[in-house]
Amino acid sequence: MSGSLVIAGLGPGDETLLTLAVQAALADATDILGYKPYVERIAARPGLTLHPSGNREELARAEAALKIAAGGGRAVIVSSGDPGVFAMAAAVFEVIEACPHWRDIDIQVLPGVTAMLAAAARAGAPLGHDFCAINLSDNLKPWALIEKRLRLAAEADFAIALYNPRSASRPDGFARALEVLKEAGAADRLVIFARAVTTAGEHIETHVLCEAAPEIADMRTLVIVCNAATRRAGRWVYAPRHVS
Repeated sequence: MSGSLVIAGLGPGDETLLTLAVQAALADATDILGYKPYVERIAARPGLTLHPSGNREELARAEAALKIAAGGGRAVIVSSGDPGVFAMAAAVFEVIEACPHWRDIDIQVLPGVTAMLAAAARAGAPLGHDFCAINLSDNLKPWALIEKRLRLAAEADFAIALYNPRSASRPDGFARALEVLKEAGAADRLVIFARAVTTAGEHIETHVLCEAAPEIADMRTLVIVCNAATRRAGRWVYAPRHVS
């Protein structure tokens, strides 16, 4: 029996933002694996086994899904947002690189609406010109590299989407990130704090970076540091299409 593995993005939270391709994969799955809060978004049904797991268990989760697929199951690994943006797709291919016997498994990566796109849409169009995304977690990369990327992105006048800005285990990193951005000349830029976008707990507020308090952000917040040309249009924020 030939099995398969789908790595799927569940989007930012609103069920209407789940793609049709992901809906079909979930309906066809025999096994769904993922970080517990994401697996809890999937309704139980006969013939489906749910495999919730803890944070920082990406490689074990990927290996378990590949074993299910190799045994003939139709495994789906779920991530919030898009599985290729700071999520599970890279972990799966990391395991496959180390284990050549799994390279012939039928694998699909199904995109989802990542948090920066959902947040930008709620705010207007702050990513309407060139932008980048930086993960502020230093679990898998050194903080010095994060500071370097923040500084260079600000100096190049990119709009910057900041993922995982602040957590209980990293209460001071975001404050330092804001200081680095100020030092790099971004003090007067608009910054958008978008928490729990598209869910019932959604809250969005916009500040000037030099006046923004680090405590506004937590792990459910996506932060967008706008480029220098970004403007307000009533309650909307947008990056002009023409930049000199």
